[in-house]
Amino acid sequence: MAILDPIFNPLLKLDAVWVIAVISLIISLIVTIIYKFMTDQNLMKRLKDEMKALQNEMKELKAHPEKMMEVQKKAMQTNMQYMMQSMKSTLVTFIPIIIIFGWMNANIAYEPLLPGQEFTASTNFAGETNGLISIDSFPELEIQGNKTRSIDDGRVVWVLKGNAGDYTLEYDYNGEKYTQEVLITNEQAYKPVSKIIKGSELKSLQIGNKPKKVLDLGFWNMGWLGSYIIFSLAFSMLLRKVFKLY
Repeated sequence: MAILDPIFNPLLKLDAVWVIAVISLIISLIVTIIYKFMTDQNLMKRLKDEMKALQNEMKELKAHPEKMMEVQKKAMQTNMQYMMQSMKSTLVTFIPIIIIFGWMNANIAYEPLLPGQEFTASTNFAGETNGLISIDSFPELEIQGNKTRSIDDGRVVWVLKGNAGDYTLEYDYNGEKYTQEVLITNEQAYKPVSKIIKGSELKSLQIGNKPKKVLDLGFWNMGWLGSYIIFSLAFSMLLRKVFKLY
């Protein structure tokens, strides 16, 4: 999602919770404005009032199931009409939001690997794969223990550390070489932590970046997606009231 880097990368100097808050506000504002201009607000108000009236009517008809079912059918039709009107703006904003989600996942889903910090590099295999696999790095990283190891329970894990910089890990398995990029930095940045391998017993490569905790509620720590949902719900409700939307 490099297309968004010039726009959002300056935010990475802030704490992650502020990054999510700012992006949530921007998305909520854009969605609200598009919703306002792509829907007939007079129609939306009428439909919403009608749904409320039908709901009240159903409460009064609890002792008359047949009549209540008729009213419920009308309520469902009205609700469907309301949703269809709302979907117009959703279709317009869906792809841009997915692109922004991709940027957030690529930039604030994990903690960076810090200089001098130990981290893991692991390989995952299919089924009961046996044999040996070796690891190397360019430029050279400090690798604890043997570079060549036997496959145990479908997984091999190495512990590494190094100075700040870009590195390439090279895995040698059955005469085939597989590479993975690693970034060590003090900034909020990292390379893709997982790489899927096709057509081999070696199924994936994984770097041990820790998931980033963005919003700490005490009893629950949220990552970027959960934090975004909380902020976007709050901003959306506020903006709908400000713009008087139905």
